[in-house]
Amino acid sequence: MGLLFLAYVVNFIDRQILSILLEPIKEEFGVSDSAMGFLTGTAFAIFYAAAGIPIARWADRWVRRSIIALGLAAWSGFTAASGLAQSFIQMAAARIGVGVGEAALSPPAHSLLADYFPPERRATAMGIYSMGIHVGILFGLTLGGMLEEAFGWRKAFFVVGLPGLVLAVLVRLTVREPVRGATEQRAVASVDTEAPSASEVLRFLWARKSFRHLAFATGLTAFGGYAFAVWGPTFLRRIHDMGGAEAGRSLGIAIGVSGAIGSVLAGVIADRLGRRDSRWSLRIPALAAIGPLPFLLFFYFQDDPDLALMAVFPGLMLGAMWQGPVFSLVQTMTPLRMRAVASAILIFIINMIGLALGPQAVGLLNDTVFASYGDEAIRYSMAWVGGVMGVWALIHFLLAARHLPDDLRIGQEA
Repeated sequence: MGLLFLAYVVNFIDRQILSILLEPIKEEFGVSDSAMGFLTGTAFAIFYAAAGIPIARWADRWVRRSIIALGLAAWSGFTAASGLAQSFIQMAAARIGVGVGEAALSPPAHSLLADYFPPERRATAMGIYSMGIHVGILFGLTLGGMLEEAFGWRKAFFVVGLPGLVLAVLVRLTVREPVRGATEQRAVASVDTEAPSASEVLRFLWARKSFRHLAFATGLTAFGGYAFAVWGPTFLRRIHDMGGAEAGRSLGIAIGVSGAIGSVLAGVIADRLGRRDSRWSLRIPALAAIGPLPFLLFFYFQDDPDLALMAVFPGLMLGAMWQGPVFSLVQTMTPLRMRAVASAILIFIINMIGLALGPQAVGLLNDTVFASYGDEAIRYSMAWVGGVMGVWALIHFLLAARHLPDDLRIGQEA
């Protein structure tokens, strides 16, 4: 689990570093906020999400650690190649390569974790794994800002990309490949049963009302989360006149520390309360959807940057409290041979709603609806996105919780 966590850290370092480098890249290539929103969100997300399902189908049939190692080597290489881009089109192509490589991590990793840990400990394990998101953002923003100021944005991509190639070898040689289902006393060898097709897995999941609602809820939560993670450094640069290193360090520490605490805490609470009532696995993510809103609004409209960053800390902690419970729940409600594809389907929905649209929405709002505010437009764009998506996601989480007990029973019988 430690190595899978480390791989997830590298995953988000390589993904997040672009957000701290938005301003110098935008200036060099002479493009708009809308174009940069497309680069950081839509271009990456479409290929990341689309590649995830066939790779997950492969993971339900083959050696999961090898798939993770191959993906890690691919996305690390494309991250380094981003520093060679001479045009916006070349940068977009490199980021697409990063997205395809990163699609090979979480679906097989979730499947492995479900075989390492029994259901009553699974949300905690997923929470620890998901902590890699926030630690990766911390290092991605902090290192990215420092490297940009010291060496320029191109060398920043080289420095964070190349170490992943070494980690890929380590994952392949040392991660254990467990028997599927061993923690639930229903283990199957890889040759005993044929993995269902992706369409069969989708039909199984879509028949569960709780899954339909939680999929939309997590997508909408991610919409606001990705918008903040991508545009937050630019917000600090434009509104508070911070340099790249200062913005990366300030926001990286805030997101990384608070998010890591929230991610693990949510898993522990969900495991404990879920033993009495499974619906807590969705009530806690419901808190993650709406809880950050007052803290974020204060952050956007507070003129003192130090006070704003202090106040947003608890909001970011609450906002991280959905990944562990949600992904653990999907593994528990899904038959053994569907688990990697089930995670990939949920990740597909999350990224097509959240990553493809969230950063793009802020860029478009900056250039259109709130364009008259100039540099101040980003305040209103980010506030609007966070508020609308938080309330909408809350409704779907509560509806999902209502149907969860029956759907869990059906999944366990299957």
